[in-house]
Amino acid sequence: MSQKTRHIIIIFIFLFATPLLAQKTRTQLEADRKRIKKEILQVNKLLFNEEKKGKNALEDLRDIKKKIEVKTALISTISLEIKALETTIESNELKIEKLSNQLKILKKDYAEMIYSSYKSRSQQNRTMFILSSQSFYQAYKRVKYMNQYAAFRKKQGEEVMAQTVIVQRLNDSLHSQRQLKDTLLVNEENEQLSVEADKKSMEKLLSQIKKREHKYKRELKRKREDEKKITSRIDELIREAIAESNRNKTTKNSKGFALTPEAKALASQFEQNKGKLPWPVDNGIITRKFGRQPHPIYKGNYVNSTGIHITTQKGTFAEAIFNGEVLAIQVQSEGKKSVLIRHGNYVSVYNNLEKTFVKTGDRVTTGQAVGSIFTDRVTGKTKLIFVLLNNTKRLNPTHWILGR
Repeated sequence: MSQKTRHIIIIFIFLFATPLLAQKTRTQLEADRKRIKKEILQVNKLLFNEEKKGKNALEDLRDIKKKIEVKTALISTISLEIKALETTIESNELKIEKLSNQLKILKKDYAEMIYSSYKSRSQQNRTMFILSSQSFYQAYKRVKYMNQYAAFRKKQGEEVMAQTVIVQRLNDSLHSQRQLKDTLLVNEENEQLSVEADKKSMEKLLSQIKKREHKYKRELKRKREDEKKITSRIDELIREAIAESNRNKTTKNSKGFALTPEAKALASQFEQNKGKLPWPVDNGIITRKFGRQPHPIYKGNYVNSTGIHITTQKGTFAEAIFNGEVLAIQVQSEGKKSVLIRHGNYVSVYNNLEKTFVKTGDRVTTGQAVGSIFTDRVTGKTKLIFVLLNNTKRLNPTHWILGR
């Protein structure tokens, strides 16, 4: 293998291996962009296309804030993707310049070699050159030399062609990258304008809320009290179940469920599926996160969320996230219900149901529908409140279910 051939191979590896390393980041950014766009479609469909029978500025404001949050994430992702493309474009421009210069040198060397070969052939033909040899060995060496020279010429021609192809491919890639960058810049600008329009709508709603602040604060207080009652009753049901599981056991464990071998195995399987458990609904978006969250409007006020709120489509069923046994059915105000399912010493709670399809003591399997989710007649929203516990300790459900 000639030195120039090795050089070509090294250049080829450098050109196509290096972008693959960088391509992973760009591929991830592109996947993020597509995922967020899908989420924006979900937000518009689930929060803004539902028919509302009454207006609630607080609810509308939360929806707009969610839309702005997702769009801002999209803008940030597009911006990062543009920067990654700019880096790739700059790198490719330098590579094209370098390769083009090397191609000129190769073509020049090849042209000189062809010219030299032509001159040599005009002065003395191949046959005479061999016949004029002083010995058989010299003739053999001359034949071998001419064959090597012909092979070298052929290889030089192939190197010129290979280099030309590499430059052409890089130019084509550069053109596509510039087009994509232009498209992303337009998308980024459009999203910025959309966010600005949403912010203006948000300002109008804030003005409405301030005019009727006392009314909304009373409503907020009532909702907090209702949530506390539901949470308190769920905690009570779990404590009662723990006490019952320990009643006939020689070793008492008042802080947690007394587990049979079967229940231990189930709990172990549940733990092994952390981060891989299915969502409790087929299609939905998280509209309230787990834990202590700042109130979206009133500064200094916090909402303590015992689980996550998932907004979904009307008519959607809540589905069991894992095999287990129905621990209890809780009936709330306005006839809404909760289903508690035990998975060893873990409990998943499906709150805000209109109807239930299971009863206490039933065995359920992963993905089984346990109830239909309640749709608010005023806001038009269909929202599941999903809670997860280990004995009596509340867990963040987003750490356990699959990421989307």
